[in-house]
This record gives sequence, C-alpha cells and structure tokens, in this order.
Amino acid sequence: MLKYLLQFTAIIILISAGSVFAQAGEEDFADLNYSSDVTKTGTSAASFLEIGVGAKAKGLGGAFTALASDVSALYWNPGGLVNTENVSFSINHSEWLADTKSQFFGLVFPFSDRVALGFSFNTLNYGDMRPVRTIAQPEGTGEFYDALDLAVGATFAMRVTDRFSFGITGKYISQKIWHETASALALDVGVLYKTQLEGFNIGTSISNFGSDMKMEGRDLVRAYDADDKNYSNDKLNVLLKTDEFPLPLIFRFGLSYEFEFIEDNGFTVAADLVHPSNNNIYANTGIEYNFQNLLKLRAGYETLFHDNSEQGLTLGVGIDNPFANTLDFSLDYAYVDWGRLGYIQQFSIDLGF
Repeated sequence: MLKYLLQFTAIIILISAGSVFAQAGEEDFADLNYSSDVTKTGTSAASFLEIGVGAKAKGLGGAFTALASDVSALYWNPGGLVNTENVSFSINHSEWLADTKSQFFGLVFPFSDRVALGFSFNTLNYGDMRPVRTIAQPEGTGEFYDALDLAVGATFAMRVTDRFSFGITGKYISQKIWHETASALALDVGVLYKTQLEGFNIGTSISNFGSDMKMEGRDLVRAYDADDKNYSNDKLNVLLKTDEFPLPLIFRFGLSYEFEFIEDNGFTVAADLVHPSNNNIYANTGIEYNFQNLLKLRAGYETLFHDNSEQGLTLGVGIDNPFANTLDFSLDYAYVDWGRLGYIQQFSIDLGF
C-alpha cells in the first residue's frame, strides 16, 4: 500500500513540475513582449460556467475529474457518467458570492452498463429585481431589471472497454440582464480510464468549447443627434454595437487513487491540473475518508500554484445510503474559503431509483 501511495505522489509531483517547466519558456521572453504582467482575467463571457458543481466535488477541492462517477459527472467529466448504476437525480445549491445563488439540477438514465444519457440545468441567479438608476434619475426611473445566467445540456456517455469510457455534452448557454441577452452553443468532452492498478483512475476533460457571446437587445437602440448644436435630424435611432467574448474554455487532467485499509473503511486521494483559457494554470487536491460506506469526511485545497487567487481550503462531509434497503440517497455539504471575499456553502442531494 505504501508503495502505491509513493507512486501516486511521484506522479503528482511530475505533473506539477512539467507545468512549471512548460511555462518557463514564455517567462524567459516576457520582458521582450510586455512592459508589465498581462493576464486574461475577466476576458470571458459566462463565468458562471466556472462555478464547480456538487458538494462532494467541492469538498475535495474540485479535484474530481478522475473521480466523477455520479450525476455531477455531467459537469466535471461526462466520461464518468456510465458509472451511475441507477436512474439518478441530483439537486445542488450554493450560496454564492455577493448574495447570488448557484443551482444545478442533473438527471441520468443508464440504459445498460455501457451507455448512459444525462440532462443538466445550471443557473446563477442574481437575486430580486432591482431599480433602474440613471444619472438624471439616481433614485430610480420606476423600472426594474433582473439578471440570470443559465446552461442547459444533454450528455451521451459510453463505456468502450471495461476500463475506458468517454462522454460528450452539447449545451445551450444564455445570459440575460434587463432586456439584453446573449447566447452560445458549446460542447464538453471527457474520458475516464481505470488503470490496471486497482483504484487508480485517470481522467481528462475539455469544457465549454463553443461560440462567442454577444449582448443584443432593445436597450441598445438609442436616439442620437449627430449635430446637437445645429438642427440636422430629430435624433435618429442608432444601434450600439457590443463586443463578442469567448466562453471560458477549461482543460482538466486528473488522477485519483482509492484504497481500503480495513473492510468498508478507506481513503481516496485526488489531484487535478486545470488550465482555463482566461487564467493561469493551477492545481486542485483533495482527500476523503470513508467510514463504513456511510460517513464521508473530506478536505481539499483549490488553485494551488496560483499567485492571485482568493480560493483555498475546502472542507466537506457526506452521508451515503442511510436507507440502502429502499433508496439510494446521499446528502453532502461543502465549505469553501474565499479569503477576503468570505466563504461559500454548498449543498447536494442525490437520489437513485
């Protein structure tokens, strides 16, 4: 057992070292290209797609690409969806930052031990309707606006061999604020490989590969007079043009190792290397203790090797199958530290029939 743990640790170190050396070439020439540091932070649309789904995964620091075997695989790695044994339904709720609420609903239908279909609905709600304020009317115009982000997806997953499976998700993404909307179509692709070393899995996924998003709507039509000093036209309508922004493309590569030290008691350790298109490369790590296949205790750390992240320590707890004779049921909770921004709490309920 100790040999396997040392092997797993060595692999994690090699991956982390490889990412550092891969970036060294760019850093050597950075001074020749830029006078200051340049990042892509804030250059993507639909940033709600980067909010991790499932309290189990978040309790493990988001290191879930090689562990995805429940409904939350719809988000992390669709290749793991074939590991769901029953028709399963999941509800995920998160009290997100700035009084917003993130919610995810997933449904999985396994048609056999080789094929599964899944459907997902992911939203970020910005709260109650708020008054429209302008410079001329700072107390409000009498109108109210709201905002909502959503993504709806359908997933197909297939087990190619007893060790290798893949999945693909097609999804529709929309963002709305007041009368303006933007939409896009995207794909997620993932694979999961169970190695010959029992309990050791490798997973990888690419999320949000799709079209750009551009805001459009009636409030972009404005009255405009080209010469306001001399009458030329009585303020003809013009259409304001907004820029297009790409989706947050995310590449994940994960390793996990699960082992028992006595019957029905064991540990799971996992690590993910994450490369988003709008930020620096970082790593997520997590560990879980399984007590009697009933109580799960989790801890993790997000965004390792990222210098400017507020994320960090995560903690979680889960209860699995207290009604094992009648219903597959699990309840999970996660606490995620966001440094100066406070913390968030995430809840998940999974049901299997």
